[in-house]
Amino acid sequence: MSISNQLKRVRIIADFQFGRGTGEVLFPEGSEFMLSRTKRIRQITFERKRIATVRAKDGLLTLSMECAQSIHSYLKAPRSRVMVNSDAVPFVLQGKNAFARHVIKADPGIRAMDEVLVVDEADNLLATGQAVLCEAEMKDFSRGAAVEVRSGAKQDKA
Repeated sequence: MSISNQLKRVRIIADFQFGRGTGEVLFPEGSEFMLSRTKRIRQITFERKRIATVRAKDGLLTLSMECAQSIHSYLKAPRSRVMVNSDAVPFVLQGKNAFARHVIKADPGIRAMDEVLVVDEADNLLATGQAVLCEAEMKDFSRGAAVEVRSGAKQDKA
């Protein structure tokens, strides 16, 4: 598969996963691809930094903080966002999971297993991770993880 076909493929995945137009925002020309032994796309890098990884189990993207920042800037709130209260902010910034009792709001379209952005009440990006619950469950439950945080903003800078 040529580089242009690989770029087209990951852009289509991003558009499907996060909404039309995100593919071009996330994956600029010059993106590079690391392939598995079976020649499937595994990681996407740009200027030697990992942007995203394609999950083997379902073919969807997991995000680096740089990629999450691009999506955060591109998508209007509350799209793909889980908002947590101020009690959770220091923990989520360090890469700790976001718990349901701390969730204030979430995008109504979020389903369990979706890649999401965790934000504070002022819509500042705190972390990226995978939703464990759907939006309704996040608001209804008072126990358990709502988002398994993959990378926190302070965690990456440390």
